Amino acid sequence: MNTLTPIIAQRLGLGQEQVDNTLALLDAGCTIPFIARYRKERTGNLNEVQIAQISELYEKLQELEKRKETILKTIGEQGALTPELESRIRQCYVSSELEDLYLPYKPKRRTRAQVAREQGLEPLAVLLKAQRERDPWQRAEAFVNDQVADAEAAIQGAQDIIAEEISEDARSRQTVRTAFERGAMIRSKVVKAKADSDEAAKYSDYFDFEEPLRRCSSHRLLAMRRGEKEGILRVTISPDDEQCAERLIRQHVRSSNECGQLVEDAVIDAYKRLIKPSIETEFANSSKTQADEQAIDVFAGNLRQLLLAAPLGPKRVMGIDPGFRTGCKVVCLDAQGNLLHHEAIFPHPPVNHRMQATVHVQQMVKDYGIEAIAIGNGTASRETSDFIKDLGLPKEVRVFTVSEDGASVYSVSQTARDEFPDEDVTVRGAVSIGRRLMDPLAELVKIDPKSIGVGQYQHDVDQGKLKKSLDQTVESCVNSVGVNLNTASQHLLTYVSGLGPALAKNIVAYRRQNGAFTSRAQLKKVPRLGPSAYEQCAGFLRIPGAKNPLDNSAVHPESYPIVAQMAKDSGCTVDQLIADKEKRSHIDIKRYVTASVGLPTLTDIMSELEKPGRDPREQIEEFEFDPNVTSVDDLEEGMILPGIVTNITNFGAFVDIGVHQDGLVHISQLANRYVKDANEVVKLHQHVRVMVKEVDHRRGRISLTMRF
Repeated sequence: MNTLTPIIAQRLGLGQEQVDNTLALLDAGCTIPFIARYRKERTGNLNEVQIAQISELYEKLQELEKRKETILKTIGEQGALTPELESRIRQCYVSSELEDLYLPYKPKRRTRAQVAREQGLEPLAVLLKAQRERDPWQRAEAFVNDQVADAEAAIQGAQDIIAEEISEDARSRQTVRTAFERGAMIRSKVVKAKADSDEAAKYSDYFDFEEPLRRCSSHRLLAMRRGEKEGILRVTISPDDEQCAERLIRQHVRSSNECGQLVEDAVIDAYKRLIKPSIETEFANSSKTQADEQAIDVFAGNLRQLLLAAPLGPKRVMGIDPGFRTGCKVVCLDAQGNLLHHEAIFPHPPVNHRMQATVHVQQMVKDYGIEAIAIGNGTASRETSDFIKDLGLPKEVRVFTVSEDGASVYSVSQTARDEFPDEDVTVRGAVSIGRRLMDPLAELVKIDPKSIGVGQYQHDVDQGKLKKSLDQTVESCVNSVGVNLNTASQHLLTYVSGLGPALAKNIVAYRRQNGAFTSRAQLKKVPRLGPSAYEQCAGFLRIPGAKNPLDNSAVHPESYPIVAQMAKDSGCTVDQLIADKEKRSHIDIKRYVTASVGLPTLTDIMSELEKPGRDPREQIEEFEFDPNVTSVDDLEEGMILPGIVTNITNFGAFVDIGVHQDGLVHISQLANRYVKDANEVVKLHQHVRVMVKEVDHRRGRISLTMRF
């Protein structure tokens, strides 16, 4: 068993066998989606979130183990490592407590206490700490020398030594840490010189703000920290200083004599000058880390919803990147997303070639058999949508508004240049908009998730943790949907379990040279795609129309013999078994349980045989804004309007109501009940009805409610 298994199991509330088997699979190079989908028996049916938690905690504990070895080596070199201290360090699994143990031995710059020791004042410090001397000032006279001017200087030096020792005492630090945990307040005040500046206006809520740190939400803390970083706010974290100092005094002062008073002064100095700043920094960092994690969770949740948004599917699509002065960029795509035609139209002012644009769009719809139109939701989106809907196009041509966040980022990316080396950025952006309607997942994986516009303070959080979380989210979404092996782009294949940039490139090259794959087994012929990579990726790749119908399902090739046996026992072929619900209903899956295949896997197989290759995503729906409301000036309090949820944060949801400015439904306004998480009520791109609560023209804010 892994030595860290018991700790991970205890912290996550899981069985030790579950954790140990999961760690073994991760160490063997298995991906999280593969373990969650195809190794349920080994993990005790753990889901992706639990497996990721095990992986993350294991990495943290491994880093802690490395830190322990460094600390033990440093203390050992000083000749100060006792068996008791070594045992305490090895048994410690909390980073802050470990650093407390190390602090007295940590190499440090030349402190006031160090100077006092060099002046020979340590014996005086010991005498004061004993708190039995009746006249410490007289005893201090004996320490006066060419470096110590008088008894007062000697006493001060001894107090410096005592203050440092108290500040390095693990019990004292824990006392202050506990006070911070229970009652620390976070406060922010505006820097007076910046109070009236334009850039300070957005932080006006925090000009004179305080609340308990433990209640401070992620978005408020990150907002304050951003204001601090920009030099507009000063932010502090502090407990009740008097109570903290009093607790420390009770720990260290044991006498009411003059020595006791001098030690008390040293305790107060230790708290104010050394312990409090250190613990405040610790809590500033830990609260920021916690806020980062919450913001990253919000971002990852939104990204998951966006990636798993309903696809239109393989239809012939017209993509339009709308605009006024520069016109609307129009592209026509075939059912596979290939570019067939592009041009610009100018139906809006100032050019206003509306009639010409009408003729051109109608002709394109006819020439390219357009089945749906995707319009970007940026500038001139509403006007372009109205223009298209007024053209009298055939009813079967459906019109959708599509988020264009990140389309401009894609258009200048290397991926876009590789796909369309001869087209300019405007054409690439319009193609991205059209393809997003057909398959949001396949198109959005090409864009840096931070540019998709569904985050909360994403540029303020730990970028390494953010990238890791978002990459895991993309990988999870890609593998939960499955990927068509014969049409997937190189970029999309990169996220398939067990693959990566190199193998994805090799698959595309093999496909180009040898034609479409006809079976999963052919993957073994792809250069450098060995048995391990095949095991990891095969179940997530689909081949529609393959000779073996299981090649277009989530049934892993390792389970094909089980399905074949089921079919044989049912007196039919695999194709017939999939087609005949009656035959499947008579299968007793318990008969097929083996040492390596249990009921979880068999249940998954039966579910997949029912609808092989099904897309888990929902069906797409058309949407229309209120035709009478086109700008903020049209809004009136009490209006009830249709809208689309564009972003979800931990303080509410932003909704597009068609006025070029999203409104906010605060979390308290989402439902006629207490809502802890906005995702309980709304989902990204959900169609909702909202009421206008307030319009703040000065700050450009629209307040909405769903409580009506």
